[in-house]
Formats: sequence, C-alpha cells, structure tokens
Amino acid sequence: MGHSAKAPVVGGAPMYPTKTIVENAVNSKVHTTLVAAVKAAGLVETLSSPGPFTVFAPTNAAFAKLPAGTVETLVKPENKDTLTKILTYHVVAGRVLSTDLAKMIKAGGGKAEFATVQGQKLTARMMGKAIVITDAMGNKATVTQANVLQSNGVIHVTNGVFIPR
Repeated sequence: MGHSAKAPVVGGAPMYPTKTIVENAVNSKVHTTLVAAVKAAGLVETLSSPGPFTVFAPTNAAFAKLPAGTVETLVKPENKDTLTKILTYHVVAGRVLSTDLAKMIKAGGGKAEFATVQGQKLTARMMGKAIVITDAMGNKATVTQANVLQSNGVIHVTNGVFIPR
C-alpha cells in the first residue's frame, strides 16, 4: 500500500502523512517550542481537526532568534490571546504546497500575498529556489523544508517566526 515512499524526516522524526499536524510535530526535536506554544494557546484541537491547514512551522532556533524571554512570556496564561494571534498567523486555510506558492508568486509578478487564519497577510517571494516569507512587521523567514504532508494539511518548516502587527 505505497509504503515504499519513506516519510520525510523533520527534527530527526519521520513525519507520517497518515498522522495529523500535531501528532507529527510532537515527535520533531526541532519543534518542541512550537508544540509547547500550541499547547499553551489551546490550539491542539484545532490543528488536530480535519482542516486542511498549511502550517509554517518555526524551529526552536527560529524561536530562539526572538528577544530573550519572549517565548517564556508568551506561554504564560495571561498572554494566551497574544500567543494565539502569533500562532494563527502561521496557519493558512487549505493545503498550500510550495508549487502552489511558486505559481502564486509567478502570477503576482514576483510576490504573492495570502491571508492567514489570524487575518493578517504574509508575503511570499522566491529567492533562487527558496521561498522567503515576509510578515506584517517586515521580518523575513525562509522555508527550509517544504511540503511535509500531513493527514490534515501540510507543514513548511521555517527559520523564523512571523509576528503580526
């Protein structure tokens, strides 16, 4: 039944296309911060639902680039709303593959704007073969691993965290 194709590996763990975004992400050693944040924001149920969703998944190193103490502050219960806004700014409704993004960028004459679940937009551009995403604050992050398929969507691993306005 098509088990010859190996599951892509993210953070040392195989990402099974039969599992949900959350079921896979919890096994990735480079996404422990993201998983902790998703749990703190109460988004586990949402990201376990049928979706589909496209998630730009910042690595622990991406979160570590934020000013010292940012993550620790965000995961506190009193900051749940802010944390939820930041995390949902990394989620797009539907399954958007890098090939779809590349087509949108081409059609947009070099850039593609798309809305997130949070409501604000992200902008994608091609830098050589890589897709670079710019957030509302002008921060840039590169998709370092694209098209990690999940049962309820797709993950694109990024080296930066998006911050909404």
